[in-house]
Amino acid sequence: MAPLLTAQKAYATKPDAKGKGKGKRKADDIDVDDDNVQQPKQKRNKQRVLLLSSRGITHRMRHLMNDLETLLPHVKKDSKLDSKSQLHLLPEIADLNNCNNTLYFEARRHEDLYMWATKTPNGPSIKLHVQNVHTMDELKMTGNCLKGSRGILSFDKAFDETEWGKLTKEVFTHIFGVPPLARKAKPFIDHVLTFSILDNKIWFRNFQIMEKDPLQPNGPPQTSLVEIGPRFVLTPIRIFEGAFGGATVYSNPEFVTPASVRSAIRHARGDKYRQRKEAQEETSKRKVLRKRNEDALAVSKVFA
Repeated sequence: MAPLLTAQKAYATKPDAKGKGKGKRKADDIDVDDDNVQQPKQKRNKQRVLLLSSRGITHRMRHLMNDLETLLPHVKKDSKLDSKSQLHLLPEIADLNNCNNTLYFEARRHEDLYMWATKTPNGPSIKLHVQNVHTMDELKMTGNCLKGSRGILSFDKAFDETEWGKLTKEVFTHIFGVPPLARKAKPFIDHVLTFSILDNKIWFRNFQIMEKDPLQPNGPPQTSLVEIGPRFVLTPIRIFEGAFGGATVYSNPEFVTPASVRSAIRHARGDKYRQRKEAQEETSKRKVLRKRNEDALAVSKVFA
């Protein structure tokens, strides 16, 4: 048996008619061209976003979350967080779901909505107040886009003028930018997500890219934008160094809590009531001062 194996090995290494062996060539015999050198592997964009909310959200807030889940195919939705004081658990939940970004919607008093945009597990995190929420079903815009398609992110140039604007732009790029190799993403770009700064507030809009005029389908190509929805306004409150906490990097000095606004409105109503009562008291005092003394020839005294 041993001579047979030796003969087979010798036949495998024997060069053929062309002078090349049938076995594996050595590394020294392989001609390596400069053009065929393996290029370094490009870094893959692996952004995944965890989307969840607290207890006590209203139907409008829930519909807004559903709209964001529809717009962002790389979002993974989770169940509601029971306690609002245990935000330190969110990085662990994001790690369990294999997510490196978190969008957490916190409802207060069933009417105030706050949004946390966070890079987990090391931060930073941005806390924003959400106002003027209008969902897709409510707006009934004529725009439309493919579900799961990727969108272009458009940021106002005012983001580059401030430090907190640059940081917010970077975090929003990671969260709202759909990776090209996301599992549910489709290889189409047919809408634009715009972020604009006005009055120190961030205005969010979603537009469809129309390449033809719907009134002239056979006419020349003409690019236009048609709003789809949803739309909302974000007021930055605070930027923290860590995930859902840590040192304060930025604090908005112009922000007033909605509870303070409602309290001021109630005090204004109370001032009106107090002013009305004071006016009534002054009127009654003037009536008493203007009352004349009874005359000696009065009817009640003459015919007494």
